[in-house]
Amino acid sequence: MGAIERRGLPPDLALGRSRFQAWRGERKLGERIPRPLWDLAVRLAKVHGVSRTATALGLDYYGLQRRTGAVAAPAQSSNPTFVELPAPILAGKECRLEFDNGAGATMHVQLVGYDAADVEALSRSFWNAR
Repeated sequence: MGAIERRGLPPDLALGRSRFQAWRGERKLGERIPRPLWDLAVRLAKVHGVSRTATALGLDYYGLQRRTGAVAAPAQSSNPTFVELPAPILAGKECRLEFDNGAGATMHVQLVGYDAADVEALSRSFWNAR
């Protein structure tokens, strides 16, 4: 008896497990998992996590991860990503920004009456400083 059986499964995960077990009991050798079962597994993984769902349903972790679209966060690049600042909705132009260059430097800025070009120039000079 594994740890999953001892702890007990949430009702939806237990139902999914029983559906997979029923399919495995009547499938033909080499038959692929049907799409409705994969869809069920993906929905459960989004609620309970890929690892727990793959273990409970007896699925390959990486196959389920690929189907859910869950991927590890990409490594931070040295180039900043594009950040679009929408026009302020409030009548007074005031905002607070926090810049982090990924190398440990941060800058906190409070702007009053700013122009988007000023913010762009400020952020560009911060991220390009070495």
